[in-house]
Amino acid sequence: MRIIPAAEIHTAVTEAIGNIAYGIDPLLKSALERALAAETSATARDVLSTLLENAAVSGRARIPYCQDTGTVVVFAGIGNEVLISGALLDEIINSAVSDAWKVNYLRPSIVCCPLSRTPNSGDNTPAVIHHRITAGDKLHLSIALKGGGAENMSAIKMLSPTASEDEIIGYVTEIVTKAGGKACPPVILGIGIGGNFETAAMNAKHALFVPLDSRHPDDRIARLEQRILQAVNATGIGPQGMGGKTTALAVHVITAPCHIASLPVAINLQCHAHRHCEIIL
Repeated sequence: MRIIPAAEIHTAVTEAIGNIAYGIDPLLKSALERALAAETSATARDVLSTLLENAAVSGRARIPYCQDTGTVVVFAGIGNEVLISGALLDEIINSAVSDAWKVNYLRPSIVCCPLSRTPNSGDNTPAVIHHRITAGDKLHLSIALKGGGAENMSAIKMLSPTASEDEIIGYVTEIVTKAGGKACPPVILGIGIGGNFETAAMNAKHALFVPLDSRHPDDRIARLEQRILQAVNATGIGPQGMGGKTTALAVHVITAPCHIASLPVAINLQCHAHRHCEIIL
């Protein structure tokens, strides 16, 4: 067994949150630059240029890339040969989130009661944490700061098991069209197909961690991702809903086996900020 001290995890998570609150993913920067080069709408070009300038200022001046500092979402892959000492993993992560919010002066956005909307937890805890046991002696943490605007536009539907790929594409396009500029496009789309109600939603969220320039290893799924991307961009919603060629930068699909009578499809929208990182300890 390999022992990982709580302090090591706490430090890594605290630093990671600060880095992604202020620093843009290099792959995202490249995607925005490609979108700018391909755009013909003057308004859309102005929006994309502003997004890139905002990213540069954020990193240089240590100002949050977006004022909505988001919900902290963590996918934790815990090796079966790992022993975490000093505290429970969830306690460590939430302590790190609390410290990161204070050190980086980030806006606390989590309310303790969803109905009364009070009180605010004051430090953006608790994080949303998903656990999975993996092989080996490593702890793998995928961390995202998920803004409320894009999350609010996400959706799930139990389609007929006879639904065609065209119907799936139509449903995704419908959801993105309804979202319009509310999800702060250009968006990244994570899509879960199959499994059941909760696994489809989980896979849609997990799909947002796939590198932007990755292609699905299954050719059929890769073609579906490309068709969805083309259909979404054909809506003309454009950057920040102001019109243009680029409504989405990428589409990633994760599939799972499902019941013969079911075809769940979940869509998780990610805003253009796309704040995320991977930690391996």
